[in-house]
Amino acid sequence: MIYLLLAIAASTSVALMLKVNDVEGGHPIVLLAGNYLMAALIGAVMLLADSSRTYSLETVALGAVLALGFVFTFFIFAKAIGVAGTALATVASRLSLVIPVLLSVALYRESPTGFQIGGLVLTFVTLALFYLSLRTTKGEHHRPVAYAYLAVLLVGIGINDFGLKLFSEWRPATDKPLFLLCIFGFSLLYSSAVMLVRRTPFHAPTFRRGMILGVPNILCSLFLLGALSQLDAIVVYPSNNVGVIVATALAAALIWHERLNRAGVLALAVGGAAIVLMGMGA
Repeated sequence: MIYLLLAIAASTSVALMLKVNDVEGGHPIVLLAGNYLMAALIGAVMLLADSSRTYSLETVALGAVLALGFVFTFFIFAKAIGVAGTALATVASRLSLVIPVLLSVALYRESPTGFQIGGLVLTFVTLALFYLSLRTTKGEHHRPVAYAYLAVLLVGIGINDFGLKLFSEWRPATDKPLFLLCIFGFSLLYSSAVMLVRRTPFHAPTFRRGMILGVPNILCSLFLLGALSQLDAIVVYPSNNVGVIVATALAAALIWHERLNRAGVLALAVGGAAIVLMGMGA
């Protein structure tokens, strides 16, 4: 479970850094480019330092495709927030766990225990409560295009997450440094190309924050791969998603004094119970 706990901690750090950037008013694509630059540099160091490293074109191709998915879902997430609101977009991004869980059960014959099924049910209850805690407008109605963006976001992030599971099952562990370098190296190329096409102004403070963000970002992928090598996907993805929600909400309350309503407090309690059940099932 240690890799899973480390992945939750790293993912929470990423969420908090995004919150800091939002408070500071930094341009998201500049933050993204700095993030991918630092992550790619760390990936290169990890590759050179690993004496058991191996290389394969299949791993490079998987990393390049997954990088495209990372950058694409970032922009879809931003668009979904704009047309559907933060609450629905955030819940859709977390509900994406359905994709890797179902694919893992179908393709790799993962068989959930009773505790894991109970934890998965509580995961969805947590997400529903989390949505209620974030909603600020009652009786709102969204255009059909908003739900189209939410659906694309859910599927996109889910496929990205399954890409890590696919690597852990398909490629040798010695390819891991190369895989991480390819993910973040190609993501850097894609995001830099977007900056050039859009002629996005360079903002040094935002770029520096992005480079700080790159450290927990690559660690998150590294720890998730470690967790997937030891635990079933039905444990890793729900526990990680709910763990990030709980930890981020608590940190935001402590740092920015964000108050939780009753639904938010209940979401934290149910989320904690879901993680406990997942751990018992593991």
